[in-house]
Amino acid sequence: MQSYQPWCHGTISRSKAEDLLSKAARDGSFLIRASESIQGAYALCVLYQNCVYTYRILPNVDKKLSVQASEGVPIRFFSVLTELVEAYYSPNMGLVTHLQYPVHREEEVDEEQESQILPPQLPPRNFAGNDLRESDSMSLSETYLMRLQHMDLSTIPEEHQLAIQEYFRTSVSLDAEQVHNGFPNLPGLNKLTMAICKNLNSEISRILPVLEIFHRMLDQQLSPGIGLKQISGDLGQSVPFRLEQLTKLLYSIEDKAKSSMFESVGCEGGHRKSLIPLVTFEVKQESLGISMKMFLKVDVENGKLYLKKSKDGPEDKFFMHNKILQLVKSQKMHAKLVIVAEKEKEKILRREFVFDDTKKREGFCQLLQQMKNKHSEKPEPDMITVFVGTWNMGNAGPPHNIDSWFQCKGQGKTRDDTADHIPHDFYVIGTQEDPLGEREWADTVKSVLRKITNITFKQVATHTLWNIRIVVLAKPEHENRISHVFSDSVKTGIANTLGNKGAVGVSFMFNRSSFGFVNSHLTSGSEKKLRRNQNYTNILRFVNLGDKKLNPFDITHRFTHLFWLGDLNYRVEFPSTEAENIVTKIRQQQYQELLSRDQLNTERNDGKVFLHFDEEEITFPPTYRFERDTREKYAYTKAKATGTKYNLPSWCDRVLWKSYPLVHVVCQAYGCTNDIMTSDHSPLFASFEVGVASQFVSKQDMNSAPQGGIQIRNCIATLMTKSKTKFFIEYHSSCLEKKVKTIEGENMEKSDGSIKVSFRNQVELTPIISDPEYLLDQHILICVKSTDCDESYGEGCVALRAAQFSYREFQVTLTHHGEKTGILTGGIQLPTSECKPTEKLYDFIKIESSDDTGSSKGKGVDANKFSVTQSHDISNPNYMGISFRSGNVVDKGWSYSLPQKSLPIAGQGSKDTKKGGYDVGSRSPTGKHLNPMGEEEKVSGMFDNPLYGSMGKSRGKDQDHQQKDLLTPPDPNFTTSNAADGDPDRPPLPTPRIRSFTCSETKPQPSTPVSSHPSTFKKPVAPSRSEGGMAQSRPPLPSKSRPGLPEPQNARDYRDSSELPSKHRLPAKPGQPQPHKDLHPEVTKMGRSVK
Repeated sequence: MQSYQPWCHGTISRSKAEDLLSKAARDGSFLIRASESIQGAYALCVLYQNCVYTYRILPNVDKKLSVQASEGVPIRFFSVLTELVEAYYSPNMGLVTHLQYPVHREEEVDEEQESQILPPQLPPRNFAGNDLRESDSMSLSETYLMRLQHMDLSTIPEEHQLAIQEYFRTSVSLDAEQVHNGFPNLPGLNKLTMAICKNLNSEISRILPVLEIFHRMLDQQLSPGIGLKQISGDLGQSVPFRLEQLTKLLYSIEDKAKSSMFESVGCEGGHRKSLIPLVTFEVKQESLGISMKMFLKVDVENGKLYLKKSKDGPEDKFFMHNKILQLVKSQKMHAKLVIVAEKEKEKILRREFVFDDTKKREGFCQLLQQMKNKHSEKPEPDMITVFVGTWNMGNAGPPHNIDSWFQCKGQGKTRDDTADHIPHDFYVIGTQEDPLGEREWADTVKSVLRKITNITFKQVATHTLWNIRIVVLAKPEHENRISHVFSDSVKTGIANTLGNKGAVGVSFMFNRSSFGFVNSHLTSGSEKKLRRNQNYTNILRFVNLGDKKLNPFDITHRFTHLFWLGDLNYRVEFPSTEAENIVTKIRQQQYQELLSRDQLNTERNDGKVFLHFDEEEITFPPTYRFERDTREKYAYTKAKATGTKYNLPSWCDRVLWKSYPLVHVVCQAYGCTNDIMTSDHSPLFASFEVGVASQFVSKQDMNSAPQGGIQIRNCIATLMTKSKTKFFIEYHSSCLEKKVKTIEGENMEKSDGSIKVSFRNQVELTPIISDPEYLLDQHILICVKSTDCDESYGEGCVALRAAQFSYREFQVTLTHHGEKTGILTGGIQLPTSECKPTEKLYDFIKIESSDDTGSSKGKGVDANKFSVTQSHDISNPNYMGISFRSGNVVDKGWSYSLPQKSLPIAGQGSKDTKKGGYDVGSRSPTGKHLNPMGEEEKVSGMFDNPLYGSMGKSRGKDQDHQQKDLLTPPDPNFTTSNAADGDPDRPPLPTPRIRSFTCSETKPQPSTPVSSHPSTFKKPVAPSRSEGGMAQSRPPLPSKSRPGLPEPQNARDYRDSSELPSKHRLPAKPGQPQPHKDLHPEVTKMGRSVK
């Protein structure tokens, strides 16, 4: 468009356009925005009778614009939008009403210009405004010739002096003319460069073939297609291009030579040196109330765990890696661990050990997990670890030693010293205000990692926007597992055109799992919270990463795991007079009050930014703003020309993540360093254990494999929109050959202004592989679109693992561009199979909430009767929608109902207790059962991270919060517990309730209901005591069980039954009477709501 028009709103979102039109509140109000679905198209939005009608404006091959209006109206074409708008001011043009009142765009206040970080300004040209173009060129020529006279040219040959003078005298004006006419080529400058570099060009031609041969000697995997002709054969290439090729080749030779040297140093006698040294832990083992000192020696490289009575004692007692079945962490005693191992003659041994502290126990578990991974017989991993670090370097180079950053050492949730040498599979490093060159910084990081891990990491990608940079490194062994690498950047600086603020991102595929990483530097200033929110939205909308086929979805739905890191610049909102009080609270480690006023936390709680993202609990001091060269003093004042500016200590640097539902992800470390002091920010680190999907190889005969598709039924969407349009659903997934569309739904306007859309037809999606085990790792992306403009009105994700055992109803929060736009409910069913799912490596470590280990402690039991699912699997509380940090219910964007009793459950009658009804709240992602838990124990305490031992006082407030619901809380605007608002064909969705645990008080539960198959293993349990009177340090009393008598139980567990007991009922909603016992006989109770 040639000139500014008030009705043209550019790239504003659809929801923002609807808000502006609603505020206008006059029929005929209109605006034009860019189309979200078609590049180069527009959307004409018109308000009529409190509804928004959207018409697409499409360009044809000749760039002429036309409006897709009512059928039967002749199509008119326009050269520019201004002509189109003027024409549609007239009535009877096919719109619902003619255009009358343009809606003006809102004025956006730009952030203050920060001149110190802007690129250097060009020297003034001193051009006269009314001079002719020729005089401009002459002025440019004279300027450079004048500069040339003041330079010492004695060191350059005379022929080059003459060539430069001739260029500025004659050719520079021709180059200026070329640029003015829109041609970027500079023929005069190219001619000058070729003349000056004539000897260099011939020298490059002579040297390149030699270097290429040497390069090929160092790289045996070099493709035979890359040879002398490709690099050095074309003498017509420009000198800068050939110099770049020469530079890259020299760098590559240097890297490969270094790698060869390090590998040779790391080899002795044909065997690589141990990357992880032997580590010995001093522990205590209790036997009949007597504590005995023991030593556990871990040999990761050879896959052995030694049990010794003295540090220098014999090493004749040990377990091989394949005999160690499981590690079970105690949740009551944070330093206690149960090791479940297989003895000879298929007997199981359970040993309890108490470590010196929680961090030692965590270090031991990480070493054992590394041992299991290293010696796993699986050809591909199903779990990897990812290090994520972010640091605002403050335009200063790093100190000599930054090892602590990559070892997760410092303050907060940190790793134990025993885990120092355990390398991560990926290292993702984001920096802001980074003064180093891209290669210099990457080499620095590689050198540090090589020193720590003895591994030369491969560079997956790096991307830089001004001083914002992201570097992704991976273990060499993963090089062939990585594909589809993309990188991109978004500017959010002044007027969204400067790169002093913005984001850089990298995405890739690891086997069949997708990863996305975004490093952002948002607007600074305590008062610019709304501007930061807008920065986030712009990055979300415009960063171009991941599968391009998923264009209706933003990056929050494109990746199995998405990590967002950087200097987000959100501050704590206190008046500047509270600065000293804030510093005092930080010294006393009283962070909770400060975090309650943290802008990022409040904005997330209000659903304005980072919707459905997670962040680990913050147990470290604010990372900004320190005095440089010390971490003892915060510099919270800054003198400026306008007065004193306050920068209160704040958690500006953060790491958040968002993963698909029912995918394994655990944050193992989250903190900051305290020994890297060159910047006013401290480096932040986070370490994650994440589940990944490998290339699938079916264990079943293809002829006997179950056939059938993925059935999706009874979908109802409730959309927050005023648009007058019809809708359909689009299904996307990597397990489908192509996207699938439904027919139009039936609209019904609700009293709250939202629209309910019913899609009654059942949809069957045909996967490329129908093996149920393959489908369990898949996800279906759902997009609700309008029929008139093909734009998305909300996206969501459904995990097929939820329907592992039976038909499952789901509720998904729909979002668009980071905003909540509605809710989608429905049901899903998969083809059934009796095949047992493959065990995952991340199921090796469990957590149990109760210390009642039974009388089998330390004794052998039959391996065939032992189920490793006895432990309490809450390795990822995020599966259940539970907040780590605040203890409050968090909207995870999804929830699933219990299986209906009237439907058959796969595996009934089987002796395998793992094949009972599937409850998402009470299982791990692989379908592992969870143990029950008493109601008196607070749910927030159940998820206390044992690494926070030093923060016990600050955690006390969190433990006072009790969970009222372990699933997504119902939105007040979208009540879905009723039978679809009176729809008789729609089965009701269960009211969200506690599904993870069956609860009891101090009295025992009723006797066990009759099961369809005998219990495979009954564990004697000591009679329960009052939870308040049982000292944690007192050993449990030995007990005996009498055959034939029911066992007293402190908390009820239905894992030994393939059916759920029918006599239990759903709890009554708060404030409602308990329903009659004969009502709803098909619904089962899994616990009471926590008051």
